[in-house]
Amino acid sequence: MGLASGPGTFQPLRGTNADWMSELCPRLWDVPLHHLSIPGSHDTMTYCLNKKSPIAHDQPKLLQLLGKMVPCVTRPVVLKWSATQVLTVTEQLDAGVRHLDLRVAHMAEGSQQNLHFVHMIYTTALVEDTLTEICEWLERHPREVVILACRNFEGMTDDLHQYLVSCIKNIFGDLLCPRGEVPTLRQLWACGHQVILSYEDEGSVSRHRELWPGIPYWWGDKVKTDDLIRYLESRKSSGRPGGSRLFVAGINLTENLAYVLVHPAKSLKTMTLPSLPHLGAWVREQCPGPGSRCTNIIAGDFIGADGFVSDVIRLNDKLLRC
Repeated sequence: MGLASGPGTFQPLRGTNADWMSELCPRLWDVPLHHLSIPGSHDTMTYCLNKKSPIAHDQPKLLQLLGKMVPCVTRPVVLKWSATQVLTVTEQLDAGVRHLDLRVAHMAEGSQQNLHFVHMIYTTALVEDTLTEICEWLERHPREVVILACRNFEGMTDDLHQYLVSCIKNIFGDLLCPRGEVPTLRQLWACGHQVILSYEDEGSVSRHRELWPGIPYWWGDKVKTDDLIRYLESRKSSGRPGGSRLFVAGINLTENLAYVLVHPAKSLKTMTLPSLPHLGAWVREQCPGPGSRCTNIIAGDFIGADGFVSDVIRLNDKLLRC
């Protein structure tokens, strides 16, 4: 078990599914990625949020003002409601996560080309360093494939987009899978591709064949577990987004201002951990595949707190019974 005694604390599970794609039954090597069940992490980089950094510029003006006037009070509160992960990006990959939610931003106070990740506040990690870390992990696991979703882009100019895309190409090179039909693992291995790079800026995607359009993300924006599950079931009833596309079902709870004010001593972690058994039961009921109610990528918070990643991977066994 990953859960430990004490409210909101846990000893995360690490490194149990580092090569799960290459270890799948060979029958599944010919299944397109959007028909497989793939574990993802929501707000992947929030394990390294910087408590000294300013409130992000896309946050409400009042919150930004409080962050400047009483930073010793405001920033710790924002930090505990922003952190969704505790494992590093390498530890998440070792644990079996194959979809990384990378929210890129440029701090107005930062240097010209230093890009960070963001979730209400900015990370200590730089984007270029993190992409290099992911590439080095892939070199050690040559038959594993990652789906990187670059999004948010707060404070990004056209020049910064061009700079970021250049970094992506320089770092990953031939590992990048060009845009097209969603491939199978066997097709990716045959071409030496290990990265599908989703980029939520249409202008950049139109100029670079190495970039894929933004991947739809089912975000419930719910505080209560039952409400989130009802939302996800409703989205399933509407069918797969875009037909033959990768897509994400997010099983992450989201606080709102009213909840934070009523529970000032809590955090996103203490709100999330008690819900994991209920959400895990929903995950284990899902089925990958081409059907209209099938799931694809399932992304969660606090990877390693329970058996979430293994549960998502094991869903692929259901494809062998068809």
